[in-house]
Amino acid sequence: MDRSSHSRSRRFAPVVAIAAAAALTLAGCSSSSGGKKSEESADGASAGKASTPRMTIALVTHQSAGDTFWDIVRKGATAAAAKDNVKLVYSADPSAAKQAGLIQNAIDQKVDGIAVTLAKPDALKDVIAKAKEAGIPVVGLNSGVSEWQKLGLMEFFGQDETVAGEALGKRLNEAGAKNAVCVVQEQGNIGLTQRCDGVDKTFDGKLQTLNVNGTDMPSVQSTITAKLSQDKSIDYVVTLGAPFALTAVQSVSDAGSKAKIATFDLNKDLTGAISKGTIEFAVDQQPYLQGYLAIDSLWLYKNNGNYMGGGEQPVLTGPAFVDKSNVDKVAEFASKGTR
Repeated sequence: MDRSSHSRSRRFAPVVAIAAAAALTLAGCSSSSGGKKSEESADGASAGKASTPRMTIALVTHQSAGDTFWDIVRKGATAAAAKDNVKLVYSADPSAAKQAGLIQNAIDQKVDGIAVTLAKPDALKDVIAKAKEAGIPVVGLNSGVSEWQKLGLMEFFGQDETVAGEALGKRLNEAGAKNAVCVVQEQGNIGLTQRCDGVDKTFDGKLQTLNVNGTDMPSVQSTITAKLSQDKSIDYVVTLGAPFALTAVQSVSDAGSKAKIATFDLNKDLTGAISKGTIEFAVDQQPYLQGYLAIDSLWLYKNNGNYMGGGEQPVLTGPAFVDKSNVDKVAEFASKGTR
């Protein structure tokens, strides 16, 4: 692993952002990917709605098909859109080139704002510059905390992935782990690389990296199983997303391994696994909050001239650990799709 990125990583102090979403009954489309766009409807909102002029905001992510993490991001974004009288247009593609094309589509549609993830920032640099030239404000979320300022985004909402990885590495030390494997479901994703690099920086034991095809869960399962069968000394599997952690549970069983599992990110099924003890803990970055704040920030900028973080620091939404000591409380919200 190239550790040089650690020395270049900026350490940002958290910026406190307080956002309260109204209780909603939402009618919307199911998750989309592969460049297919969907409009989230704000119809049925049961509480206050802004009287400001209708805005159109594009949310463009690198979501892969079947990744439930983005359902939580979208739920937060949809809640903010309902409150702010915003027409939300969602599109996604894991291909950086296609994601850039989706941003160009939003520019061509003359949207009032764009919220974008920066998993592969170099591929999005030129099209983000075009959005700025067109006078469209752009904010970042989820991926790209080390790159958002370089690309000239106004604000960023997410966690510092390197800091989150370092925190997990320390947690592995506390657990007495000696040989861990970090499972990467999407090669080239800067945020995932930073997570494993962060773990490697603070973990006192041996850390291996295992690349898998995150769009093919049977392949993910068989690849992890093969690794655990090959190296019986692996005592911890670290996954970078909730669905992959749940898949790793089966891999551990199939391999007859004694390895324990820790993960980044959360969903309602994962909270159940933590309660049962099949997964030790998760690092939660609060994706609902990321989606909510990204949309709400663009409304605040247009209607009130506000910048969260002053354009200088990101708004950090994590990391926060979820384990047996607090999972019951978190599960209450995860069951609603807000954690």
